[in-house]
Amino acid sequence: MTRVDALVIGAGPAGLAAALSLKKSGIREVLVVEREENPGGILLQCIHNGFGVHRFKEELTGPEYAERYLELAAAGGVDILTHSSVLDVITGNDNGDEKKRVVILSEDKGLLTIEAGAIILAMGCRERNRGNISIPGSRPSGIMTAGLAQKLVNILGYLPGREIVILGSGDIGLIMARRLTWEGAHVKGVIEVQPFPGGLSRNIVQCLNDFKIPLYLSHTVSNIYGNKRVEAVEVSPIDRHLEPRKEGSFVLKCDTLLLSVGLVPENELSLKAGVVLDPVTRGPLVDGELMTTVPGIFACGNVLHVHDLVDYVSEEAETCGENAARYLRGEAIAGREIRVKCGNLVRYVLPSKIRSKGRAQLSLRAIAPAENVTLMVESGEELIYRKKYKRVLPSEMARVLIKEIPADTSEIKVWFSPEER
Repeated sequence: MTRVDALVIGAGPAGLAAALSLKKSGIREVLVVEREENPGGILLQCIHNGFGVHRFKEELTGPEYAERYLELAAAGGVDILTHSSVLDVITGNDNGDEKKRVVILSEDKGLLTIEAGAIILAMGCRERNRGNISIPGSRPSGIMTAGLAQKLVNILGYLPGREIVILGSGDIGLIMARRLTWEGAHVKGVIEVQPFPGGLSRNIVQCLNDFKIPLYLSHTVSNIYGNKRVEAVEVSPIDRHLEPRKEGSFVLKCDTLLLSVGLVPENELSLKAGVVLDPVTRGPLVDGELMTTVPGIFACGNVLHVHDLVDYVSEEAETCGENAARYLRGEAIAGREIRVKCGNLVRYVLPSKIRSKGRAQLSLRAIAPAENVTLMVESGEELIYRKKYKRVLPSEMARVLIKEIPADTSEIKVWFSPEER
């Protein structure tokens, strides 16, 4: 068994930024474990631009953004172990001291057990598949997630189909609608169960509207037809209980059905480590330092909650690395914990607890679209933050920086007000 000061699980944008932050904070032994052949995560197959606008003040492709961080990590002396899967995270006490061990199966080094002073969870997220949403019908080939289609086209050079229907209007699905159109496929439509799109507004415009690809809101795929290969799908409007209705249903002939129906944090290792999960985000519960319910284990990036911009992932991970470094140095965070409560129109707020001293960065999402609202943060009867929004969307994460928190606060409430106060 070997030991490192800090071990980061995942070499995507979150893992790389967290590891680099640890090194900048003076932590000497930092190891990043990555199961894939190359570090960089999902960025390597995202060849479209739009990355890095906030972080590097220029538009980059996904591989270019990853390359920036890989160069910084190499210059900073970050060790990355690729082709290595973390099998287990073991926590417990030996002689009164907290011990954290990570069991790794490495293609080059075999079975390893590494003890770490701190662990950062940065495993990212995965796509929901057909089994998660229970589409009825036969089980032919040609049904896959949008992310798999992206890898087939951008990395392996295969076209997954010629006549495409996309279920779900998440950003990956929208981007693949455009990408497949460029490759000569016919995207017949994007089907969305909600009455509003699930992706960013810019992707609706650039990936659907610009190519005249239909978007069917409040519809779902209610049946799949085909024997060896998908031949067609039935598209049905839904009622207020999100159940498909036969009235108004129609059939779209296709040979491929892509699923872009949401992302789920990779939480298996979090559960093995004994980390408590948030029932809404399905990622770890964290405090204001991004530490989970297990002391010394931190989380950041899409394993914590699904972000819409990679720039925010890197920023959050950098903060996480700084906090983990303070933990390793034994520096106690001043102030008592304050609960963060969701109010009107707010689906979730992270972190769920903050400190009474110092600044607090909050991330939140709306439950449904709304116009002309004001984001309010209240401590008791005192208003400590407000910001007007012309429009809020569930697909776009809002960020709040609380610069000062009243000393006697025990709970703050975050909510959207339809009226100006």
